[in-house]
Amino acid sequence: MALLFDTHVQKMKYNVLREVAKLAYNDELTSTKLMEVAKIIIPDGKPMFRCCIYKERAIINERVTMALGGEEDGAVIGVLPIACDECPVDGIQVSAACRGCLAHRCMDNCPKGAISIVDHRAVIDKTKCVECGRCMAVCPYSAIVKHTRPCVNACKPKAIHIDPETQKAVIDQDKCISCGACVYQCPFGAITDKSSITQVISLIRNSHDNKDYHVYAVVAPSMASQYPNALPEQVVAGIKQLGFHAVVEAAWGADMVAWLEAQELAEKGFLTSSCCPAFVSYIEKNFPTLAPNVSHNLSPMAQIAKWLHETDANCHVVFIGPCIAKKAETKYTKTKQYVDYTITFEEMQAMFSARGIDVTKMEKAELDNASFFGRIFARCGGLATAVEEALREQGVTEDQFSLKAISCNGINDCRTALLKAQKGILAENFIEGMACEGGCIGGPACLSHSSKNAAQVDAYGRSSMEQTISDAISVLQLNETANH
Repeated sequence: MALLFDTHVQKMKYNVLREVAKLAYNDELTSTKLMEVAKIIIPDGKPMFRCCIYKERAIINERVTMALGGEEDGAVIGVLPIACDECPVDGIQVSAACRGCLAHRCMDNCPKGAISIVDHRAVIDKTKCVECGRCMAVCPYSAIVKHTRPCVNACKPKAIHIDPETQKAVIDQDKCISCGACVYQCPFGAITDKSSITQVISLIRNSHDNKDYHVYAVVAPSMASQYPNALPEQVVAGIKQLGFHAVVEAAWGADMVAWLEAQELAEKGFLTSSCCPAFVSYIEKNFPTLAPNVSHNLSPMAQIAKWLHETDANCHVVFIGPCIAKKAETKYTKTKQYVDYTITFEEMQAMFSARGIDVTKMEKAELDNASFFGRIFARCGGLATAVEEALREQGVTEDQFSLKAISCNGINDCRTALLKAQKGILAENFIEGMACEGGCIGGPACLSHSSKNAAQVDAYGRSSMEQTISDAISVLQLNETANH
């Protein structure tokens, strides 16, 4: 099966995860075998992207450490120091476009006297520069530019800064929301998420074919957009072949959440969604006065996992999706009792490859009975549509409550809506917050980010057997009754 990745960084990450997964399946997670991974991925010869193969192998070794779970410091994203050294120094710089003009507007407008003219060119004294940007604004040649590192630019909560001594990226965990934008945007792969892939493999293997306990895979509906050459039913079959007892749609949990959030919203009159852990974290860290307005319901992942525990006392749950922030959510007090581990689509594909599974050649497996509305949670606007449908199905009239939703596409949109809400000038009464642009289909751990992803998710939704949210929930209730 031809693999689709947006970048070579993703492919390198996948290669490391695949080799580590192979070792885990073969009970070969020894220091000797782990050291060999770098030589497998970076064989003798010319370096591909760094100064020498030895540095490339050193970076791979750091990635192996992250594939094994990294340091136990509570963070789910970390910087690989040896890989973070190729970006230009941040700050305002004079480019080669400077013509040494007579106007000297840059120098005359600098409030700190940081600019001088040396050999007919502007020179910035970095000890005086406060990066106000006035010189950039007045230069007639646009010769003064500001270099912003991709990770800093990607981090909308401003949780990343550059250490002035080492010139390496540093993540401020007090500000970080684990959205993973920096992971996807770093062109050198110097920032990555910690993996639980070996722990998941051990969990499955130690179940002894699910005889000692049952290991469930809860899969995000954005799965439908990740394998353009395979049907969702084939991907489900592949997941089962990895050794999971059963595959359950997170979209079923979304149906439950939409139903509960509709009730909560109608009662309280104003609410923000609780489905995106990065969005919730952003509120808690940047808009604490609005935290009481976050829906008290669990996320779809946690909601369906809770249902699994209620119906099967002998179960363990692994969530599979495009989201790095879900790894952080798995550690939350209200979530960790239901979800053991989170792995991403990148990690799932590495497990497929390690086991020689080609999903495009799999026989179709049966899917669960989530509704169209639960499945479209994967794209921006889907949650708000589902809440509107739930209100309708619950018989809430316009006179009783009128939904005015705003769907925020990315953190910048979220920030704008939250600022208005904080000031009491937001016209809407429900904020659907999605940290990733496009929604979950734009998650940092997607195999690919295609313009067709939203349409593929909608098509997946339309294939649902259940036409309404209440129909999907009733199936869950029937299953619960049958299991008891």
